[in-house]
Amino acid sequence: MLRLFGIVISIGLADSMNPSTIAPGLYLALGERARTSLTEFTVTVFAVNFVGGAVIALGPGEVILHLVPHPHATARYILETIAGVVMLIAAVVLWVKRRSLRQRELPSPSAEGKSAILLGLTISAVELPTAFPYFAVIAAIVGSGRGPLRQLIALALYNIAFVVPLILMIALLEFAGDRAKRIIESARDWLQRHWPTLLAVLALVAGVFVTLLGITGLAGGQHNTVGRLSRRFRRPFTH
Repeated sequence: MLRLFGIVISIGLADSMNPSTIAPGLYLALGERARTSLTEFTVTVFAVNFVGGAVIALGPGEVILHLVPHPHATARYILETIAGVVMLIAAVVLWVKRRSLRQRELPSPSAEGKSAILLGLTISAVELPTAFPYFAVIAAIVGSGRGPLRQLIALALYNIAFVVPLILMIALLEFAGDRAKRIIESARDWLQRHWPTLLAVLALVAGVFVTLLGITGLAGGQHNTVGRLSRRFRRPFTH
């Protein structure tokens, strides 16, 4: 179970630097009723993504588990490897296109007639169908063969990790007082210049970690040096 939690948290943290959620969060943090609006936005993003993931995992995913009630370990390791490779491909694409991406202005949504809740709902609903890292996480969760409750816990951990930057902004507004908006403005300027590189590095780290878990799982059954090293690497994550 620890292995599964490590996978979902690492991918969630990498995916958390998605400008489609951070940029609106920064916008709300610099507006009126900043803390309340940002909290509403964060809760909505979490809720929509969690419910959407649960519907997929416990709907089609549960059907698959009924057809294959005890998925072979090899299938789980293959799904882990696929999830890691998805992140590595995303890291490469971001790195190759980092110069052109950072020339684009971070989106600043209009506040006209749009509450923070509606903003979070709209953004999450639009982004969910193309959230490939999340689909990789869902595939790993379904392939783990765990029961519905543990699958929901894993989905919740991913989505908590996904909104960590928004949670940090809320904490900053709560505890930093008058300095909070100056810090957030500086963070927005820094993010504008460096977000593609930062996201590429996070995706690379998460992708390497998850891919290693999958590959060492596949290699761990061998009775040679590679197998022994693979089992030793996986030992802390096998419970």
